This record gives sequence, structure tokens and C-alpha cells, in this order.
Amino acid sequence: MLLEDQHPHNKAIMIAVLGKPNVGKSSFINHLLGFDLSIVSSKPQTTRNNFHCAFTIDRTEVVLVDTPGVHSNSQELNKRMNGQAQMGAEGVDLNFVLLDLTTNVVGEFKDFIKNFEHPLAKTWIIFTKADLINKEAITLTETMKALTELCPTIEKHFVISSKDGHNIHELTGAIQDASISGPHMYPNGDVSNKNQRFFVTEYIREQAFRLLKEELPYEVAVVIDEYKDVRKKDEEAAPEAHISASILVNRPSQRAIVVGRGGSIIKEIGVNARKKIEAMTGGKVHLNLHVKVSPKWFNNNFVLDEIGLPRTQNSARVWRKK
Repeated sequence: MLLEDQHPHNKAIMIAVLGKPNVGKSSFINHLLGFDLSIVSSKPQTTRNNFHCAFTIDRTEVVLVDTPGVHSNSQELNKRMNGQAQMGAEGVDLNFVLLDLTTNVVGEFKDFIKNFEHPLAKTWIIFTKADLINKEAITLTETMKALTELCPTIEKHFVISSKDGHNIHELTGAIQDASISGPHMYPNGDVSNKNQRFFVTEYIREQAFRLLKEELPYEVAVVIDEYKDVRKKDEEAAPEAHISASILVNRPSQRAIVVGRGGSIIKEIGVNARKKIEAMTGGKVHLNLHVKVSPKWFNNNFVLDEIGLPRTQNSARVWRKK
């Protein structure tokens, strides 16, 4: 039943955005949103939590569920990330499975689909990175036949590029056609089910991923120690946010790398993250960052719970203090 304050012609659809690491899920979502909400880096496995990203086309609300890249790994962090992807596909109206056209898409899809215990519901295949290949030479008849044999719920496919917008309008039109009458989940301009604290940790981690090399970013997590909104006497002025956050690393040697010579790296992380946080909050932000050593935090259930990754059925049972 439509809410009384919503238009009777409102439509809505919820779509899980799924795929292996580095297929372009976050870039795809940000392109549809029209701004950078989901964090992006050149490194795979940047996204760790599933969360909603909502936008509206005419009277159609589209809620995209951003999910971590599905991959095989026995580490507790990776188990929980896969669990986030599987949870993201539950209860949605439609699944988008993104496949990178520059790879062996059938082989990649086989590796992707084996991580799901239950068959995917209604599914569209979204072939990404079309800007990196000769679009005129694309032939997908045999490819789609092979993919449909692996996943009979596949209904459609689109070849798109999040970089140059290739076929994005065709895709959004199809999304509108697939939507059904119903109320909007985010009628007041909200764009996500996650709060500002969550995106603060994401924006800090995004800068760490961009600045740190090799495997170190995968051994970095961010937790909020304190978050205060300070209201000024002028009620119309935007509140100032005073934020203290810790960047967790696995080993003492990593702490020195994240801090950098004379504090150069952590300062750059803070400056860049603060700009994005201020753009989100619309007010001034005071950001204080620390680096803490938390050995094997990626297998520590207390830390993983704190960063919003709940246990899965195959989670380890060992609990350690932070």
C-alpha cells in the first residue's frame, strides 16, 4: 500500500550489484548515482560491506545494493565479505551480475557462481569496460548461451561502459520498465541505509587504498573512536564534525609505513578524506587519525563485528580481544 504522502504513480525496484573483484561495481553504481558514494580504487576487493545506493528516475526509485567482490579465500574477513555479497542478493527484485569484457567471462562467471549456495533469482548480465575493447567486434551469442546454461535465471544482457556512458541510457530505461508500483524507501532525499559514520570510515580507507602499495591496503581497517556534531549558536549554520578515527594495521612495521616520513602519508590520507567528508556533511570537519597495531585483525571477530561484517555459517569460532 502506498504511503499517504507519496505519489500514487510511484514505482520502485531493488537490484543487487554482484560480481568478482575489480569488475567495476562501484564505478558502475557511482555513474548511475551521478556522484561518488561507493569508494573506488584500482585495487580489487575495495568494497567490504553491502549497502544501499538509491536514486530516482522520474517517479521510479532504484535502490542498488553494492556488494563486495565474490572470491574464494579461507580468511575470516573474506568469508564475511562473501557473506555480505550473498546477503545482498537476498530479497531483491533483480540481480545484476557484472562481468569484465577484457577477461574470460565464462570462466569468471563459473568461478563467481560456485560461491552461491542457492541459485540466483531473476538476473541480468552487465558486461563492463566496453571502452577498453572494440565494440564493433563484440559477439556474445555463444557467450550468453554458455552463461544461461550455468544460470537459467538470466533474462537479459547489456554491454556498458561506466567511463564513457556507453548503453547506460538503454539500461536505465530497461530498469524503469522492470520496476513495479510501490512506495519509495528513501522519499526524503536520503541515498543510503548507512549513516555518515560508515561513510567516514569508507572515505578514510579509500585514501589508504590509493596511497599505500602492494598488499598493505588489504591489512588496513578503519574504526571510529569518536564522532561529535558541534552546533553553533547560528542555527542555520552547518554543524562542525569532530571525528577521531583509528587506522588498524596488522604489524608494527606497517604502522611506520602508514604514518610515513614525518607523518606525510597519514597527513595526506587525512586531508583527502576530510574533503570528501565535508562534501558529504556540508560543514567543516576536524579529522584526527591514529594508526594502531591490531595483530591479525582480519581474523579477529571483535574487530570484524565492529566494522560491520557479521558472522557467516562458516565463520571461525575463535574470539579474541581487540
